[in-house]
Amino acid sequence: MDTILIEFLLLFTTPEALNSGLSDPRLVATLVGILVAISGALLGTFLLLRRMSLMTDAISHTILLGIVVTFMALLAIPGLEPDLSSPWLILGAAGAGVITVILTETLTRSGLVKADAALGIAFPLLFALSVILISRYIENVHLDTDAVIVGEIGLVWADTHSYCLAQCDPITITPEDPRAEVRRVCVNCTRGGIGPRDPEAIFEEECNNCGTYSAAEAWGARLIDTAPSLVYFPKALGVMSLITLLNLFFVIGFYKELKLSTFDPALARSLGLRPGLIHYALMFLVSVTAVGAFDAVGSILVIAFFIVPAAAAYLLTDRLALILVIAPIIGGFGAYFGYDLARGNLFGLQVNDLLVILDPILGLDGYTTWNVSISASMVIMLFLAFMGVWILSPRYGLIANSLRRSDQQRRFREQMILGHLANHPDQPEERALSTLHQHFGWSRWGMAWVIFRLRSQGAITIQDDLTELSESGRAALAAFRQVNLPHVTPQHADSVQ
Repeated sequence: MDTILIEFLLLFTTPEALNSGLSDPRLVATLVGILVAISGALLGTFLLLRRMSLMTDAISHTILLGIVVTFMALLAIPGLEPDLSSPWLILGAAGAGVITVILTETLTRSGLVKADAALGIAFPLLFALSVILISRYIENVHLDTDAVIVGEIGLVWADTHSYCLAQCDPITITPEDPRAEVRRVCVNCTRGGIGPRDPEAIFEEECNNCGTYSAAEAWGARLIDTAPSLVYFPKALGVMSLITLLNLFFVIGFYKELKLSTFDPALARSLGLRPGLIHYALMFLVSVTAVGAFDAVGSILVIAFFIVPAAAAYLLTDRLALILVIAPIIGGFGAYFGYDLARGNLFGLQVNDLLVILDPILGLDGYTTWNVSISASMVIMLFLAFMGVWILSPRYGLIANSLRRSDQQRRFREQMILGHLANHPDQPEERALSTLHQHFGWSRWGMAWVIFRLRSQGAITIQDDLTELSESGRAALAAFRQVNLPHVTPQHADSVQ
């Protein structure tokens, strides 16, 4: 995958420029963060719609068990030296995520445990097993707590693979090669308890640097005079690019199946679409994405990249296709501006200057230097984006809902007045403006505001303190009743007030 990406990028740039860009911590961290956000948002949309958001929390914990068990299995294979970047660990972690889902659903389907309780039983058990295995059997393996909790996306640029583009022939050093570093070693000194100067000492020649070297290794060991053309590609960038493409192909290729099994699994099953298989494929990819983001944002903060962009997009539209477009954009927004926030820049506002101002007020004891986790800052920006949508969304935002409720209350009050006047045409005491507010239990000022609006609309007239319903008011009341009252047959008409 890395080779394909490099060849594609070299269509637009040179190896020197590519290396310069890939050695920039900000650029690489931002690209990896955007890829995590896109891949998480694509899958998180369906988790949100299936009401399985907290399943990502469970999977983000239990993938550790898959990593540990797979690592132990690789250790048991003779001659194999496993490392934490092995692709087998990703598959093992994904398998642990699927086991989490199966165990949770098994407990739920028993009918004895509710879904939230089943989730609370399953993932602490599997996470506890992983902690026991680490502490008991592989305690010398470096699994940093920072990587588990928040990751370190600022360092992913330094963990690279090298790819040779030119002058890539391997170099083999033999003892006869003039570049060989040969020394004489006493082979029986230690065993026989004698010194190198002893007449019985036996010496053999040993080559320190003999063997086969790749072009990059040979240049690093200064065995060749001409440097090969190398590109150093960050591992996390390649892994997340592959995972993002995999998630994208899955969502596009199985869009119909995902949509139908999400909203109507019974219909999907009747049509032979096998929603169970789609469900477990989705959970498998969630696990793969979570473990792929392990080094970048950690197994805890990755939850935000699954859920927050999808939740924000869901407040903007009801169309699934648009949610799948908007959610990755919101995720990319959080990743891009999150790096700036970690460096103390919030949309041009210098956080350090703000801390200096707040120091005497909040008592910060001089801690006015903003130096925080990059991945955590990205999550903060995701939350700020969600808050902005939650408040300002034109359809489901806090302000829009408040205005909508206010408008409904206003219209309801107006229709109550119109209905009251229509029901008491021959009772002047019920239509007296000075006492009208008492019939409804409203304040005098509240009634005055409703009367003012109705008069401005021409729905009522007032003469000698009596409120009269105008023709336009009667028409408005009739239209309201026609739209809002249920249709009834004549024999049931007397039951409708």
